[in-house]
Amino acid sequence: MTIAEPASATWVTEAVTVAGNQVNVARAGSGSPLVVLPRDTGHPPRTAFLDELAGQHTVYYPWYPGFHGGGEPAAWDGLTNARDLAIVQLQLLDALGLGRTALVGLGFGGWMAAEVATMAGPRLDALVLVGAMGIRPVDGFIHDQFISSTESYARTGFASQAVFEELYGSEPGFEQLESWETDREMTSRLAWKPYMHNRALPSLLSGVKAPSLIVWGAEDQVVPVSCAEQFRAAIAGAKVEVLSGTGHAVDLEQPAALAAIVSSFLKARRG
Repeated sequence: MTIAEPASATWVTEAVTVAGNQVNVARAGSGSPLVVLPRDTGHPPRTAFLDELAGQHTVYYPWYPGFHGGGEPAAWDGLTNARDLAIVQLQLLDALGLGRTALVGLGFGGWMAAEVATMAGPRLDALVLVGAMGIRPVDGFIHDQFISSTESYARTGFASQAVFEELYGSEPGFEQLESWETDREMTSRLAWKPYMHNRALPSLLSGVKAPSLIVWGAEDQVVPVSCAEQFRAAIAGAKVEVLSGTGHAVDLEQPAALAAIVSSFLKARRG
């Protein structure tokens, strides 16, 4: 079973040349640009969260190089760590011809967004990190996806297994399982050691000047909710919102609530 595709937004996919290779990007909506970086468990091509945002922004949702839908991993042999992948995302903003841009990162994408923010300077209009990886937790640990099956890891992202099964089915099909395996292979190349964090990131984030919002699911079993405070401490002026009744996959479990929080933050940013 594949993820349902809401019909409220019209999405197109385009291939953009970045670092000598092709990067696929889904795009919908109109208005100010908003780039959303996905989690490490795949790239749902249509979600209610993205559709909501596309009602107010031109939303760009890239596939990561080497991940399922992002081209063959062999074409991106030069990518060996998360910072490399973040540089590709930064170059993608230029390739798309975007000016000042708001950036939203989901989970692993939150880590990528945080890394981009340390390099983007004034081109970054606003930053939203949702359940972001990238900082080593002071309390607890980031869940190790390599000690369980890919399906089990994907399920761990949800507080509600009913929502997971509504999206992926009670028994995800072969194509979905294969895509998760591809994603895990690339993730292991980029983020195995140290696992899912960059020791330098907290210090580097001190240079981020863009208005920043940290959002977390109160029942996140992948990245401890205490990391929200670590990001707030690292980014001057950052605000934190914690959503109850949701886990790591906030965008899929509470899409309307998350979209409302993000939209309100961006609207307030623009006055």
